[in-house]
Amino acid sequence: MAKSPAFRCSECGWTTLKWVGRCGECQQWGTVEEVGVPAKGVAAASVPASRAARPITELETADAPRWPTGIAEFDRVLGGGIVPGAVVLCSGEPGVGKSTLLLAVAARAASTGRRVLYVSGEESLAQVRLRAERTGALEPQLYLASETDLATILGQLRDTAPALVIVDSVQTVANAANESLAGGPSQVRDVAAALTRAAKDAGVPLLLVGHVTKDGSVAGPRVLEHLVDVVAHFDGDRQTALRFVRTSKNRFGPTDEVGCFEMTGDGILEVPDPSGLFLSRSATPLAGTCVTIALEGRRALPVEMQALVVPASTAQPRRVVNGVDSSRVAMVIAVLERHAGIALGNQDVYVSTVGGIRVTEPGADLAIALAIASAFRSTALPRELAAVGEISLAGEIRAASAAKRRAAEARRLGYARVVDEGVALVRSAVTETLAAGRRERQRDPLEAVPGF
Repeated sequence: MAKSPAFRCSECGWTTLKWVGRCGECQQWGTVEEVGVPAKGVAAASVPASRAARPITELETADAPRWPTGIAEFDRVLGGGIVPGAVVLCSGEPGVGKSTLLLAVAARAASTGRRVLYVSGEESLAQVRLRAERTGALEPQLYLASETDLATILGQLRDTAPALVIVDSVQTVANAANESLAGGPSQVRDVAAALTRAAKDAGVPLLLVGHVTKDGSVAGPRVLEHLVDVVAHFDGDRQTALRFVRTSKNRFGPTDEVGCFEMTGDGILEVPDPSGLFLSRSATPLAGTCVTIALEGRRALPVEMQALVVPASTAQPRRVVNGVDSSRVAMVIAVLERHAGIALGNQDVYVSTVGGIRVTEPGADLAIALAIASAFRSTALPRELAAVGEISLAGEIRAASAAKRRAAEARRLGYARVVDEGVALVRSAVTETLAAGRRERQRDPLEAVPGF
């Protein structure tokens, strides 16, 4: 009789008959653990009438009850608020503001009379108290505990009977019955499963803080993201005060919403209308600038593209970008040289966004091209113009996704002309030039764009 696999990888589930240091499937070290010999067979159990399978058409639908956190931007990301019994995993880089935001959520919930338990495994009670005092999060219904033992935390849940639980962070909590170190794959799996089960049984929402690895993914086994209901990621450049919150998984709402926050000395603040954060404050039009309407989730945000073109001082021209994809900028430069007749082979080109935002979508191609052309010619574009469009290698300009939403946001912000109607003129001019087969252009395609 063949032997049953007695060892399994905690990351991918690969099984083997003997212990090995490295998983043969996912190639991870130290993830193969003994699981014991499984049972030879499981007898079928009788199913009570109340739990019998029913046709899906006979089931009634009802929206999950929610209660708002008091922070509108966080509620937007969650889908309208917190669902009782939901488990939310909040991840992000160190220092991005995860603990500060969740402490603010705890204070808002406590101010409504709900009892909140905030468990910190990284900071002492005095440190959390100082941060709460600095950010104005002192509430009598907010209970603090500094614990790293799983059994003790479960006891705190039983004795406190809170309406909201926050654990910061799941990688610092350890199960005494597990001999591995805290933060290891097996420990994180056991801790997350136990806390999730306790939250589901009590119908209490649970917010978990998770560390990330150097590549930005959640630290620990992949099963951690499968256990929770919502995976929210905090994103932002530590050199700027702007923070974004996105969800990569949400069982109770959409995953394309984005919450905007600003980190200040008094805590983290909501930014309900971030339309002016990514625009310069110049009163007069400047050469080398063009505004585009970028999409962040469902939000349409105006972003100013800035370009600088100067003669190259070396044999190899420089291409320096900030906030945009370097490969797309290189493609736009090549298209401008080939189809618009702008000689940039001996020019240094610098492209950047305003406000520290990162734009990688193809809808910003046209704004980048116009900013570079404007800088090359030292000609400023009109202030009421915004450019949205994707540029192909053939020189065509395609309409970007969600064009109506972008156009509506542009009109709301006072941009009277969105280069989308002008795109057709540019496309026709480029097509005529290519069809004629002329090596030297007789008509500049960019002259069809208003302002040139």
